[in-house]
Amino acid sequence: MTTITATNKAKARELLAKLTLDEKVDIVHAAGLFKSGGAPRVGVPEFHMDDGPMGPREELDNANWAPLWNTRDRVTYLPSGSAVASTWSRELARTVGEVLGEEARGRGKDVILGPSLNIKRSPLCGRNFEYMSEDPYLAGEQGEQYIRGVQESDVAACAKHYAANSQETDRLEVDETISERALREIYLPAFEKAVKKGGVLSLMGAYNLVNGTQCCESAELLDRILRDEWGFDGFVVSDWSAVKRTVESARVGLDVEMSVTPNFDEYYFANPLRRAIAAGEVSEEDVDRKVLRVLAVMDALHMLPDADGAKSARKAGSYATLAHAAKVLDVARESIVLLKNDADAAGRTVLPLDEGSLRRVLVVGANADRIHSNGGGSAVIKALHEVTPLLGLNGQLGGNVEIEYAPGYYAKQVVQDASWQEESLENSVGSNESDEERAARLRDEAVTLAREYAASGDPVIYVGGLDHEHDLEGRDREDLALPYGQDELIDALLDAAPDTVLVFVAGSPIAMPWADRARAIVWNWYNGCESGTALAETLLGRVDPSGHLPETFPIALADSPAHSVGTFGPGLHVRYDEDIYVGYRYFETRDVPVRFCFGHGLTYTTFAYADLDVRRVDDEVRVAFTVTNTGARAGKAVPQVYFGLEGTGEDRPVKELRGYEKVALEPGESRQVEIALPAAEALRYWSNGAEGSGAYGPGAFAVAPEAAVYVGESVRDIRLTGHLG
Repeated sequence: MTTITATNKAKARELLAKLTLDEKVDIVHAAGLFKSGGAPRVGVPEFHMDDGPMGPREELDNANWAPLWNTRDRVTYLPSGSAVASTWSRELARTVGEVLGEEARGRGKDVILGPSLNIKRSPLCGRNFEYMSEDPYLAGEQGEQYIRGVQESDVAACAKHYAANSQETDRLEVDETISERALREIYLPAFEKAVKKGGVLSLMGAYNLVNGTQCCESAELLDRILRDEWGFDGFVVSDWSAVKRTVESARVGLDVEMSVTPNFDEYYFANPLRRAIAAGEVSEEDVDRKVLRVLAVMDALHMLPDADGAKSARKAGSYATLAHAAKVLDVARESIVLLKNDADAAGRTVLPLDEGSLRRVLVVGANADRIHSNGGGSAVIKALHEVTPLLGLNGQLGGNVEIEYAPGYYAKQVVQDASWQEESLENSVGSNESDEERAARLRDEAVTLAREYAASGDPVIYVGGLDHEHDLEGRDREDLALPYGQDELIDALLDAAPDTVLVFVAGSPIAMPWADRARAIVWNWYNGCESGTALAETLLGRVDPSGHLPETFPIALADSPAHSVGTFGPGLHVRYDEDIYVGYRYFETRDVPVRFCFGHGLTYTTFAYADLDVRRVDDEVRVAFTVTNTGARAGKAVPQVYFGLEGTGEDRPVKELRGYEKVALEPGESRQVEIALPAAEALRYWSNGAEGSGAYGPGAFAVAPEAAVYVGESVRDIRLTGHLG
């Protein structure tokens, strides 16, 4: 694992002593839209950074957002953060990180701006597709491995956005009132794990305010918690244009300022910083600390010359390779979630499709025939290729099966132009009204075909969902409804062909008013360059689905605690009054019905659980049990361990995720699974009543004396229960 060593710090101190004040200031602010300055006189290079978590973005001119290259910046399109979390596989999370690190290094980058570790507080957040989960444990575990993978290639991962960047509406100025307990238990743990266990070399300071203070000016977040408590010795870069004042940001642990305009000398950490130092408002020692951290990371990445001036050995990386596409396919296969697959009276399910009997297939829906790599904000990339669902089905089934396609609804293909970055600093509201006449025609054509196919016993597959007009940086969704009149179309399809397979490509939950009528529902995420291949393999039964939801799909927006208890959206102040009751913690504790619960995911086989054994061994809690594949197909189970902390004297959620594994089993195979958890972590909670003083008020971490233990296939599908005393 790449880490900052005493040797790296010593070299940083030696170089610092040789730098002039002007050179120091150059190092802590942008010298380009995606690079910070260097000091070539003493061998300090510029720091090349790049978006983003789904692959390095296209190459841009240094001082404007115009594309610079034609074909040589095409890269492998990676699955979104939600898809990575949906695998519930630490191994695959690491694989994604490894591919991203190799691609970033191959493109000559030093820092890749990911992973995105913010918690999904509301299903409306425009960047939810980048984020991993509503649960801090799952986000932290997957994020840790992702970071380790990236940094194997001499590239720094950059965990973002620190902290509590939970909405895009008014994101530049919104002030979030959050309790210390919620911060410590929900919004900070994934970042803490990234630092302490992932060894992340950089973090990105967020735009928003937390409890009245800009994140990039926060001594509580950047110094007291990040550096003093967690021991972070990497560097912190601002989100682009997140610095608002020179003195306030220079005095805290923010190290590098980046922004979106080409007037680099006028950035807050440029000439204004020089003037603040001259006026005695900022000390040169404040700047020295920032430069030291940057230089230490550079040396850890083998960017600095050796003592004799020789160039350090550094990994070269590679990008747009067949090997990377194959790894992405592996991830995509295990991220797809089978939400529903009801059997009929004879016990037959719609999925998997009987490939041997297929003569023809009707595919309906605009998302079947569109790509998604070219939108979404800073996650945009120039993909070498992207297999759509329609292409995937055609490619897998070949020429003996006729595949007919009907769009069913109209959705403009998103093409993100070079101006989006500066426009992203403006809060905007999009309009997606479609022409009523065209919508009616497309719907009628699709429904007529579906009725014909159903009458002849041929399958109908609907591929709809969202796109990057809705899952989008800089703008939140207004509601959970599907756009483009899809609900009306789905109702009509189910009337005409009741066994229609419903597939959704999207990055955040949708309302499903027709869900009870549908027999088969599949969730596909923005799943990278081989998304369509993985989907086709899953529908055809060549791959057994094994993805599980990393978030709750509510029935209605009003059920979500960010909207029913706290506040979200417009206005420059929001209150996180739901406290720690985010996502399933709220739905389970308050017994609120949901459409699909956290952790839910079906397979084409079945699993049985037995022989739960819970015990303390020294400083560990060990949860052991047996999982058996009771079906006729090989598959992968995802046993999940939840604790309900007891004896705390404080209100607590009834269940909280504390462990998980992914277990591959052949038909009839049994395996004992043991999940060992450090007791200090598994039983830890933030006690408002404990003696101590947090960054935002009284309280401290405490350890619960006992806990209820639950093991199951989701937070609601509990198979075994036990107790830890």
